[in-house]
Amino acid sequence: MAGALIAALAASASAAEDYDVNAERDGDRVEVRARAAIAATPQLVWQVISDYERLPQFIPGITKSTVLERRGNQVEIEQRGEARFLFFSFPIDVRLEVVEWPFEWIASRAVAGTVRRMTGRYEIHPDFLRGGIVLRYFGTIEPGFDLPPIVGMAALRGTVEEQFAAMVREIERRAAPEGARP
Repeated sequence: MAGALIAALAASASAAEDYDVNAERDGDRVEVRARAAIAATPQLVWQVISDYERLPQFIPGITKSTVLERRGNQVEIEQRGEARFLFFSFPIDVRLEVVEWPFEWIASRAVAGTVRRMTGRYEIHPDFLRGGIVLRYFGTIEPGFDLPPIVGMAALRGTVEEQFAAMVREIERRAAPEGARP
């Protein structure tokens, strides 16, 4: 129930015409599927989703994001933050291996940190009907620490949903004409 409420709030927080976030528990992990139709170019969307060092400025829950190394289309990133729900918070500390395919997709997987398993993939698709693009995200997170069954999963779900909504808002903010930006 809390996940549905959070998804509804996240959806209303974005101006994207077509927006959907679905996060469901599957055993000890959360499976995430998200998509948003956005009036932006693939290059602009790419600029935002690959802006690793600035993520803490516009993604809630991320307090640190540092590029450790770049090797061609591979990037190693260290991120820190937390998942929150009501009065509870759970630390997230992860080192990610990222593979980039410019203007089409970015895939990541955790190689160290406080998670047993964490994978994610952003995909950028042209929206031929409305113009702009469709941004899709697919991810799995399985924490490497004990979470209270209901509160912990709600925290993970809510954090992922809130972060996708924030990513979409940042793309929309950067896509807005200079005079219209907040």
